[in-house]
Amino acid sequence: MKRKPTLLEAFIPIIMMLFLLAIGYGVYGFSPEPLLILASIFAGFIALRVGVGWDEMMLGIREKLDMAMPAILVLISIGILIGTWMISGTIPMMIYYGLELINPRFIVLIAFVVTAIISIVTGTSWGSAGTVGVALMGIAIGLGASLPATAGAIVAGSYFGDKLSPLSDTTNLAPIAAGSELYEHIKHMLYTTIPAAVISMIVYTFVGFNLSDNGVSTPEETSAMLQTLGEMFDWNLLLLLPPIVVLYGSITKKPTLPTIIFSSILAGIIANLYQGFSLTDIFASVVTGFDVSMVNKPGFDSEGVIFEVTRLVNQGGMQSMTSVILIAFSAFAFAGIITKAGALDVIMDALLKVVKKTGDLILSTVASCITMALVTGNSYLSIIVPGELFKETYKKKNLQAKNLSRTLEDSGTVVVPLIPWSSAGVYMAGVLGVPTLSYAPWAILCYTGFIIAIILGYTGIGIKKISEESRKEKAS
Repeated sequence: MKRKPTLLEAFIPIIMMLFLLAIGYGVYGFSPEPLLILASIFAGFIALRVGVGWDEMMLGIREKLDMAMPAILVLISIGILIGTWMISGTIPMMIYYGLELINPRFIVLIAFVVTAIISIVTGTSWGSAGTVGVALMGIAIGLGASLPATAGAIVAGSYFGDKLSPLSDTTNLAPIAAGSELYEHIKHMLYTTIPAAVISMIVYTFVGFNLSDNGVSTPEETSAMLQTLGEMFDWNLLLLLPPIVVLYGSITKKPTLPTIIFSSILAGIIANLYQGFSLTDIFASVVTGFDVSMVNKPGFDSEGVIFEVTRLVNQGGMQSMTSVILIAFSAFAFAGIITKAGALDVIMDALLKVVKKTGDLILSTVASCITMALVTGNSYLSIIVPGELFKETYKKKNLQAKNLSRTLEDSGTVVVPLIPWSSAGVYMAGVLGVPTLSYAPWAILCYTGFIIAIILGYTGIGIKKISEESRKEKAS
């Protein structure tokens, strides 16, 4: 006989999941997927205790996966897009000219702007920080500029792009978790991200005001990167056609998946007809991603390419999205079981008794995301778990799903690199040569975003309600 779980029974699976991730992932560095499966097994015992059978649990898991499948297909297509944009020279050309625009006069401001641009183009914060970011740190050393400030600006810029780029895994994952749509999600994030970026740039401009670029030359690494990219690809305005297709699709609100696939096909054609890559290499870039060994130009030695270039361009492909998809599948298994057990309904009812205003709900979401980030140090889990927890609550409060997806990114994605024990924090500190706690205060966008989100929640600015028409359409 199925019954409603008690509040303790509803919270126990979530507490167990947090414990497993905190100890297993946070302390011992175990992969999060089996930990989430263990949490799902524990949730299954609770579900059995309240009268939920195996078939019903499986139905709950299938329902979650069915809802997420369209967005997961988009996520896979993003891997295809990155691979084809790389082999066509589209992304490398943008990086090339972005590097040439660097002006060392205001290095901290430039560090933010350049990494933001490159991260938007590539969809990866790690790639832009680990390549262009390293070159920018070299310029900062030559100028005698503040290294923590420069590193913080690089991290903030990298995550600005990672947050807004349609190529980013977390930007695609947040709408999946919240039940919103990719481009609507990106557009809605402008309410919090643009003010945070403006505040950041004002501070960075002030910091760099007294720096002079007299006698400072471009670091050898940057020159080598420019030379290598120029040898690998031929630049032409045709290379801008694939991103123009995506931009047009975004503006005109065309279906996301066909737009991405069409842009990828166009990039593949350019790679073959203009860059001279074989169909074998193009199809390989679709599956496993682009690799510099594919370049077969006379006089070009792919084995002699510097690490900074390979780390930047060797990416993309469907397989690159495997890790985030596996985590999503594991997390949705957990979510499906506790949903069928009625645990989320019990937690939501308890939450609604405390949450009186929209601002309270936004604040609760921010606190949940930051807690998950501190416990797990993983941006994926900081998005997926709170997303599943709060999704129905936002609906009951008559709030559109994009309010939730925006808050998940404001307090999940960009907070993780500020945590010293997270993989992002360790990576950024390692490649930039500045401790996490030293650059964290200067990564202004990474914490002003969720502060602005809370303010908007209490003021009602930029908060989108579910219209009566939309509610009737969904009901029908």
